[in-house]
Amino acid sequence: MITRKNRDQIALMRRAGKVVAEMHEKCSEMAKPGATTLDIDRVAREVIERRGARSNFLGYRGFPAVVCTSPNDVIVHGIPSDTVVLEEGDILSIDCGAIIEGWHADAAVTVPIGLIDAESQRLIDVTRESLWAAIDQVVAGNRLGDIGAAVEGRAEAAGFTVVREYVGHGIGTAMHEEPQVPNYGPAGRGFKLREGIVLAIEPMVNAGGPETEVLDDGWTVVTRDGRRSAHFEHTIAVTEAGPEVLTLP
Repeated sequence: MITRKNRDQIALMRRAGKVVAEMHEKCSEMAKPGATTLDIDRVAREVIERRGARSNFLGYRGFPAVVCTSPNDVIVHGIPSDTVVLEEGDILSIDCGAIIEGWHADAAVTVPIGLIDAESQRLIDVTRESLWAAIDQVVAGNRLGDIGAAVEGRAEAAGFTVVREYVGHGIGTAMHEEPQVPNYGPAGRGFKLREGIVLAIEPMVNAGGPETEVLDDGWTVVTRDGRRSAHFEHTIAVTEAGPEVLTLP
């Protein structure tokens, strides 16, 4: 069931979103050559504890960490590890969430590790731009297809591909609520947005083909062709004044 949130509920989600934004800030500072992905998880845990929030990732279907750390050809759901050492030229997706008084926020960012090549930077830039193009569509009266079409149009115009097996979602008292929010599809189709709807929109854009594989750990999703992938996400509310991004600093 798709639910609409009132102002008080959105205010709690905004508080959770500020925690997520701080997690991204501190984790991005840690994401340097020589750091491990487990170091990044430790930083995120410190923020969660200091802000009196709870993680919506830790323990979710058995997930063992508070962030997903997904380097290079890992699309999403990478598990932090003390054996995964970041190197100059890598890119890293950091995906995390927080809960305040039962209300969730969720966001992701892809960051460069040191100096990266021009094509990897372009992949990051285009994926970020595709998210903001989608956010511009989060207004009452538009449809879910307008969001997906915005992502797909920006990514494919740049020569990249959009992952189809994994999509965005509604969010509220659970991290994953209805509706699903694909990053592709025709404009003008699907559920009509109304004030109070809150969505987590998360383009996953590949440098190569869109095909994916899941590794033996049951979590880590990689590109089938081994090319790099970038991932950005924000939690956005449909308001009378237009889209409000709840996971900005």
